[in-house]
Amino acid sequence: MNKDIKSVATGAVAPVAIIALWQAAATLGLVNPQVLPSPLAVIQKWIEYALPLQAYDAMQSSWLMWALSGELWADTVGSMYRVLLGFAIGAGLALPFGLVMGASKRAYSWFNPLLQVLRPIPPIAYIPLSILWFGLGNAPAVFLIAIGAFFPVLMNTIAGVRQVDGIYIRAARNLGVSQRAMFVRVMLPAAVPYILSGVRIGIGTAFIVVIVSEMIAVNNGLGFRILEAREYFWSDKIIAGMISIGLLGLMIDIGMNKLNNHLLRWHRGLEN
Repeated sequence: MNKDIKSVATGAVAPVAIIALWQAAATLGLVNPQVLPSPLAVIQKWIEYALPLQAYDAMQSSWLMWALSGELWADTVGSMYRVLLGFAIGAGLALPFGLVMGASKRAYSWFNPLLQVLRPIPPIAYIPLSILWFGLGNAPAVFLIAIGAFFPVLMNTIAGVRQVDGIYIRAARNLGVSQRAMFVRVMLPAAVPYILSGVRIGIGTAFIVVIVSEMIAVNNGLGFRILEAREYFWSDKIIAGMISIGLLGLMIDIGMNKLNNHLLRWHRGLEN
């Protein structure tokens, strides 16, 4: 517990220092508040963005007007729905395909040239086609997210299967293990660390793509709200939305890291 507290405290030093410098610059008038609002203004806007609508008497005597809309939670749910659905489709297709390509030299020689042509194309390049094929709404966003998640999971799965230590394979063959058992009991477990690394990268990529897709194809979500704030020059709401994305991404990454550590306990034990 003390190590965890020390780690959190160490990691908080840089963010706290940056926020303090940012607030000082805003207080001293060194930056235009319309371009870069102060941290306090951003926090106020984030609270307005997060809390539900409440009655207030701002028109009478109070100078502080709160429009507590609760949009943040609806936008977060919308974004997470697209991320999880798109990631499930992309990773669900990439995992078996990657296992086959990794285990079969013939399948690898057939499909690898095509994959190497498609892999460098960024998901945002598919935006015109996705809108043409699926119109507007969740469908094109999920399609783009699936593409973004597909290649990291696929390439890491292929690498994991193809780079299984030859000692394991030779030992299994000497014991008379069948080809199916070789794949299930030797190659697949040895490839799990690579696969999970691909999953972690893939879900991070999916979260990046959802923000871009929401700026184009849907009318809710964190990306849509940032674009809306830009149209009205609400720079404090833009930064509040960016912070929300960062915090959500941090929570996802922490969750994936804990899942990896749990599933790879045997692997960590071998390394230690």
